[in-house]
Amino acid sequence: MTPEDSTPILIGAGQFTGREIDPLKAHSPMGLAAKAAVAALADTGLDPNQFAQAIDTLAVVRIFPDSFNRPRMPNPFGRAENPPRAVARRLGANPERAIYGHVGGNTPQTFINEMAQRISEGEVGVALITGSEAIKTAQRALRAGLTLDWQEDDAGSLEDRGIGATLASAHEFAHGLGVPVNTYPLFENALRGQLGHSVDEHLRYMGELLAPFTEVAADNPFSLYGTRRSATELAQVSAENRFIGFPYPKWMNAMDGVDQAAAVVMTSVGRARDIGIDPARWIFLHGCAEASEKRLVSDRLDYYSSPAIRLNAQRALAMAGKTVNDINLFDFYSCFPSAVEIACRELGIAVNDARGLTLTGGLPFFGGPGNNYSMHAIATLVPKLRAQPTAFGLITANGGYLSKHATGIYSATQVLGEWKREDPARCQAEVDAMPSPRLTETPTGEARVETYTVVHERGMPVRGIVIGRLLADDSRFVANTQDDEQTLAQLLGEEMLNRPGLVGADVNGLNLFTF
Repeated sequence: MTPEDSTPILIGAGQFTGREIDPLKAHSPMGLAAKAAVAALADTGLDPNQFAQAIDTLAVVRIFPDSFNRPRMPNPFGRAENPPRAVARRLGANPERAIYGHVGGNTPQTFINEMAQRISEGEVGVALITGSEAIKTAQRALRAGLTLDWQEDDAGSLEDRGIGATLASAHEFAHGLGVPVNTYPLFENALRGQLGHSVDEHLRYMGELLAPFTEVAADNPFSLYGTRRSATELAQVSAENRFIGFPYPKWMNAMDGVDQAAAVVMTSVGRARDIGIDPARWIFLHGCAEASEKRLVSDRLDYYSSPAIRLNAQRALAMAGKTVNDINLFDFYSCFPSAVEIACRELGIAVNDARGLTLTGGLPFFGGPGNNYSMHAIATLVPKLRAQPTAFGLITANGGYLSKHATGIYSATQVLGEWKREDPARCQAEVDAMPSPRLTETPTGEARVETYTVVHERGMPVRGIVIGRLLADDSRFVANTQDDEQTLAQLLGEEMLNRPGLVGADVNGLNLFTF
């Protein structure tokens, strides 16, 4: 049997890592995205210059500088006003559709899921998806007082999907949530409680989790932070490896100071056959799904699980006709250890699974190029699957604060029969129907700690954040602790999970939890 002509496939993947030290010689964000796009087009086996003209849909993953305000905030060096058209111009392409995506690290996989469906339905013929960040060059230029000209004003249509839903409330922001380095540690301490670890035990546990990631990153030619580090080295808090958000030392945080780009090219089996692309290059999307958690962190069911990861991964596996035991290659989104640990828990695999948990080396060691990291994971997976035609690979992509999730299951093995994706709304409805704990923004009285963290600046503790429950009715609340030296030292030195205390309003109108 042969796959149906309408079956969507990936036919090219490419990556580019910028290493130019002089900002005046380095690439702009869209320049990087175009470099990866050229590599992806060349990976099809066709002439990139000629094949670029066949692209009818060009989608760009949203860059970080455009990810925080609506409309996009000013960039000191200017920006591409129409990012997909800026890339298209460099390629000599003139796509019918130009799309600029939402905010979120789930976007690369979500784009692939969407384009696969549109290809299968005949709406899209050839799609190029690319993304990039030039954060390292911007940082160097700002430090050196240099002016860069990144302003690009390309004409043509643009579907700008905006930043998407706001993932934190004003109340959460006021107490320090809504920032990844403050929020993911809340998940980590909750996980630590589930495992029954002391802080020192859990630091070693996280070091053992991430040490193999450093090995992969060290062997990856596209990595930017590929230094091999032992579990002990990763877990040891020091001046160089200082706490950022307790219990994460620096080397356990995503490193977004990168110049990196990745891209993929997609089409249908029939189109690929017509234009002469070698079937040995075809990669099939056997399963895909997506779902988001409860939008606000304070509405989550708990802080050590992810129903959206579990349900969307189950849907993707069911679509592929596989179980997790059938998967040979994994890349779990790895902005912080908790993202990996929770994904493993939800898929039912051990954190020391012999198959490995990363293809690239992960965001702390390979590099964390904004919303586009998972495009690198997919681009790394493609040649591995070509070399192992019967193998299957699974990618998880995560956006926000463990908020938005997408899963893809890939193989060079053909999809036989009709390719059909389930409506994501069905999976989302299951997550939305799950009851959340009652939240109060004005808690008063006796309470206990559900999870907590300590925010650090330059290695020094400056703010305690507590998510807790009132003893009277189990309502959830968000609060801060006192910021005196004794309280912060207590938070760092003693076990605070389930610790009793009192909560009420402080003089500034914020919630204050005292032990």
